[in-house]
Order: sequence, then structure tokens, then C-alpha cells
Amino acid sequence: MGFFYHLRGMLEDLRNWRHITKLDPDKPISESDLETIVSSGTDAIMVSGTQNITEENTSMLISRLRGYELPKILEPVIPEAITYDGVDYVFVPLVLNALDSQWIVGRHVDWIKNHAIIWDKVVPEAYIVLNPESAVAKLTGAKTDLSIDDVIAYALYAERYLHLPIVYIEYSGMYGDPELLNAVNAHCNATIFYGGGIDSSDKAKEMKKYADVIVVGNVVYEDMDRFLDTLRFQ
Repeated sequence: MGFFYHLRGMLEDLRNWRHITKLDPDKPISESDLETIVSSGTDAIMVSGTQNITEENTSMLISRLRGYELPKILEPVIPEAITYDGVDYVFVPLVLNALDSQWIVGRHVDWIKNHAIIWDKVVPEAYIVLNPESAVAKLTGAKTDLSIDDVIAYALYAERYLHLPIVYIEYSGMYGDPELLNAVNAHCNATIFYGGGIDSSDKAKEMKKYADVIVVGNVVYEDMDRFLDTLRFQ
């Protein structure tokens, strides 16, 4: 029961979050842009990426964030890139609609068996990947041609069967379907994260109506003014 009590305490923190900024270890970012991000009003920084992720570039980005007091989340794609030093949480995804089961259970079992784990920092999250052109969909072989009812069923499976605290609707670079997100919100009591294509306050407002937390990433590397606009959704 201890692990679930620890998760309950973490979720009290998460429920106060509304906006997370996702930074990719494989993408360069200047020190001035980092300072702008951490002082922008975003609630947490998530270090996460799919391509060319290594222990070295992950640790380097986390070390650059060390001096900032904002909560830091590592969302790893490979066990070798996991570090507990300098982060508050390690969010471990289960890609529920992956056709390759290693992304649902296989890699997780391997990680548990072969690596030291600081469980007090680990938060499991259910991923439902919906952009077929995204790197994460291609890597995991995700079945993305899902109906709204399909996605609701996955979300309820995550919440009711697996008791996962987070359901992450991931469009990864593509702006998603607000109607789908609204339907998931109406049926699911887990904390709902939404990520994909948010590059303006209008899109942030629309998705924040149905998600507990919006995750903003690509626009950071495209236009800092537009990134700052995503925080004007209140």
C-alpha cells in the first residue's frame, strides 16, 4: 500500500498544475530561452523526447535546469536515459494502443529487473497516441485510427483496471480533436493530460476546458512569443 499512498501525495501536487512545458534533450535551446520558460508561469518542466535520446543529452538538459525551482519531470523513452538526480518525478508511460506489447509491459519489466529504481519518484501514466505521423507512434507501432468510443475504452481501462493516475492523450505535434478530449473527460476521473499542437492561447483555452493539464512543447523551439501566448488561457 505504501506505493499507492506515495502516488496519492504526488497527485495532490499534480492537481494544482495546469500547464507543463516539454523540453526535448535532442533539441538545442539557449540559456535565455530556458530562463524565459521557467519564469513564464508554466507549472512544471518535462524532459521528454523520442528520437536520439541518450543518457548524456538527458543528463545535460537536466543539469541546466538544476538551478531553477520549478518542478522537473523526466519522461524517459529508454531505461538507460533514466536519472533520478535533479528531477522531482519520473513519469513512466504505458502506450496502451501500441501494437508492440513491449511498450505496455515488456520494457517496464526489463527496467524493473535490471535497474535500480527510486520508487518514490515514479509515476505511471497511460499514453494514448493518436497522431500516426509522430515519432512516438512509429516507434511504438501505435494503432491510431481509433474512434472516440475506442479512446474512452482505453481511458477507462487505464483508470478502472490498471488504476493509473494519469491518462495522457498525445497527438505529438498535431492539434487534436476537442470533441474526443471532451468525451474522455466526461467518462474518466483520472488526471487527464493533453499534448499536441498547442501554439496559441486559443488552442490552449480550447483544450484546457477538457484536460486537467495541457503540455506544450514544439512551439518552444519555433517561436518564444507564441509559447508565451499559450499561457494566456486563463
